[in-house]
Amino acid sequence: MNDVSVEAHTGKKFDPEAFAMNFAKAMENSGKALAAYLKPRESGEVVDKPPNELTEMVKTLTAVAEYWLSDNERSSDLQTRIAKGYLDLWGSAVRRMAGEEAPPAISPAPRDKRFADPEWKSNQFFDFVMQLYLLTAQWAHDLVRNAEGLDPHTRKKAEFYVGQITNALSPSNFVLTNPEVLRETITSSGSNLVRGMQMLAEDIEAGKGTLKIRQSDPANLAVGVNMATTAGKVIFQNDLMQLIQYQAATEKVLRTPLLIVPPWINKFYILDLRPEKSFIKWCVDQGVTVFVISWVNPDKTLGAKTWEDYMKEGPLAAMDVIEQATGEMKVHTMGYCVGGTLLATTLAWLAEKRRQRVASATFLAAQVDFTHAGDLLVFVDEGQISALEKDMQESGVLEGNKMAMAFNMLRSNDLIWSYVVSNYLKGQPPSAFDLLHWNSDATRMPAANHSYYLRNCYLENRLTSGSLVLDNTLLDLGKVKVPVYNLATREDHIAPADSVLHGSKFFGGPVKYVLAGSGHIAGVINPPASRKYQYWTNENIGDVSLADWMKAADEHKGSWWPDWRGWLGQIDSEEVEARSVGGDALPPIEDAPGSYVKVRA
Repeated sequence: MNDVSVEAHTGKKFDPEAFAMNFAKAMENSGKALAAYLKPRESGEVVDKPPNELTEMVKTLTAVAEYWLSDNERSSDLQTRIAKGYLDLWGSAVRRMAGEEAPPAISPAPRDKRFADPEWKSNQFFDFVMQLYLLTAQWAHDLVRNAEGLDPHTRKKAEFYVGQITNALSPSNFVLTNPEVLRETITSSGSNLVRGMQMLAEDIEAGKGTLKIRQSDPANLAVGVNMATTAGKVIFQNDLMQLIQYQAATEKVLRTPLLIVPPWINKFYILDLRPEKSFIKWCVDQGVTVFVISWVNPDKTLGAKTWEDYMKEGPLAAMDVIEQATGEMKVHTMGYCVGGTLLATTLAWLAEKRRQRVASATFLAAQVDFTHAGDLLVFVDEGQISALEKDMQESGVLEGNKMAMAFNMLRSNDLIWSYVVSNYLKGQPPSAFDLLHWNSDATRMPAANHSYYLRNCYLENRLTSGSLVLDNTLLDLGKVKVPVYNLATREDHIAPADSVLHGSKFFGGPVKYVLAGSGHIAGVINPPASRKYQYWTNENIGDVSLADWMKAADEHKGSWWPDWRGWLGQIDSEEVEARSVGGDALPPIEDAPGSYVKVRA
């Protein structure tokens, strides 16, 4: 962020003159933000049109409104409910003003960080505003929950959209109704608003006319410099991926190498952040020969690349290269998120072709069955997919910021509004955080591949029903007999733990289901040295709910990584001398992490 000169009083008292100067500068910076928004539209670089999600939201909430307003008795009940809540709040506020003790009409959830500041409760004005908001939000959610006759998908969409609206309208998101922001504005005489509006202008300019909220300071974070620094070489590349082999760190290594298939929705270096967090480095230090696919960040020239292309030019091509580099026909495999879904289809394809190339498969927060796929199902129905396909047909790809925003909306208070308040209202730039830097490093997706994924997995759930066709081959997960380590994370919004558990029963071989603490990222990237979280194991993965599975599960403190390494050693413990990278047949192309990963959307 550029340096900004602001008028700030050195003491804690409000300085009207400094505030007037800072307010004028804040307005000037807000004008710059508006100019950054308008410039690409005036040049024709950006053409505004109503987002497809807006149409879906209006249609969905209209269905809820029609239920309540179509009957006079229901409509009256609707008004009575909210009126009673407001009267209770008003009575409580009046008693407090008279000096009496009065219980609140409603309280925020204990883990709701928006209202953590003590003044939300100690100051009667802010307490009233907070309770008014919470009552209204609760009432809005009750409208959806109690609306009879809605089909499950419409209800789920309505719950999601109401959540997005109520989160956006929280009093914590506005200067005059957030005690912490108001306090900062007064004590700094408005200098926070100057900094905030400048960051807003910079972030709209960085997003080329669209707000790109910064979640991390990029100044001291660079791929290949202080992230993704594990020693290795790119030994092969094609249109879709670079294959990286990492340099051995031990004299002996497992005979069977490991191939990691990361998601292409984000970049592979989530598995190779700073050295102390790097799963790849930890594997190398544990005597594993590690190969990782680094997917290309595609442009429209690759828009016709299909799921079949990703399989053949991704894991299948990598297996052939690994055989050249090591002489081993079989590999241990690992797939993360959608990379795991691709890996599962690859295993089923190999099984159908009777090709024995895989010794084991590990899935990290990956789904093969999408019956319980969670909040992302909100975006999946025939109408929404058709509209998205039409947009992708024009550009050839799905822009990375659209998928990133969809993921952020699943936890909008944590990943959107907390940064709006901190960055643009408090004027506090975020600190350098490797995980959030990775999160904002979005990638594009080829139209053909993304359409196949949405339709065949999320919409029609074909992989576990035995009706998925890939490369003119009907796939059956039941024919996948290799040992499977299936990791889920307890607070996952993308691959819910119950969805991963349900998917475990479709494999034809032995499956070890493991549940890690925390969420989709932190639950996976949990190095043993950090001594954080825990994981659970239970051999029963039959027709059992997640709650019942947990009741009989054994809890283990710390990281799941050593448990996985022990499981891998039980499958194949034979060791060989450490291998050189690439070997004579595959001279290195460039140093890891390679060039594909550095292409930004």
